[in-house]
Amino acid sequence: MTVLVASDLDRTLIYSTAALGLTMPDPVAPRLLCVEVHESKPLSYMTETAAGLLTELTADPSVVFVPTTTRTRKQYQRIRFPGRPAAYAICANGGQLLVDGVPDRDWRRQVAARLARECAPLEEVHQHLLATADPAWLRKTRVAEDLFAYLVVERALIPDEWVKALSEWADARGWSVSLQGRKIYAVPRPLTKSAAMHEVARRTGATTTLAAGDSLLDADLLLAADAGWRPGHGELADAAWTAPSVTALTTAGVLAGEEILRAFTREAGRLGRLGA
Repeated sequence: MTVLVASDLDRTLIYSTAALGLTMPDPVAPRLLCVEVHESKPLSYMTETAAGLLTELTADPSVVFVPTTTRTRKQYQRIRFPGRPAAYAICANGGQLLVDGVPDRDWRRQVAARLARECAPLEEVHQHLLATADPAWLRKTRVAEDLFAYLVVERALIPDEWVKALSEWADARGWSVSLQGRKIYAVPRPLTKSAAMHEVARRTGATTTLAAGDSLLDADLLLAADAGWRPGHGELADAAWTAPSVTALTTAGVLAGEEILRAFTREAGRLGRLGA
């Protein structure tokens, strides 16, 4: 039995300093392992316990661990996970499928054809973002992998009405909007992590899929998996979102990443015993 474990990364398995959520007294705070450096500075962490659990999980030959992220390839490749290197990775919210670190061209062609058929072009959406964003809270604009766009913002200054209006405008054009930390993503609705997960499952012969994620862009991934987990923080938690196959954890911050990896390891072990 092959078990595919597809997990979102930021604020699910790995955490920036701002997202750690260390509310306990300093002397009992968990030891942290830096797993990402950017411009010569530490950027993302997981607990040392979580690192050990991931090493254990990826050592199991029946488990296919698939990092699954909205990050671009370049951003993803900064991460140095403990354990066995992942043979597959899903980047750009499903727009890029990496096989041993190399983009799969056939998958990218399939994605491009579907986007052309089903939603408004990227340029139209990007121009709308630029035209409507307020310089008072806009810090950066980015286009990722020629697939979607996002803004880096001062979140506290963004009017709720602007986000709502953008969501309605995008929805009418086949796009989704997601607010994650200091970033506002505009992503074509057909561009999904779940589609890429199904493709990896097909290629690997996985009989069971497990998933985790914290944002609205992860909802389709969680629904598509046989079992899923979401942490006690993020867009999904804020919306009290759940589903019959999804466990809504109450743990928030970096300790949620630890709990998710415990759940993955426990469930993969249980399935392995059933398949033995």
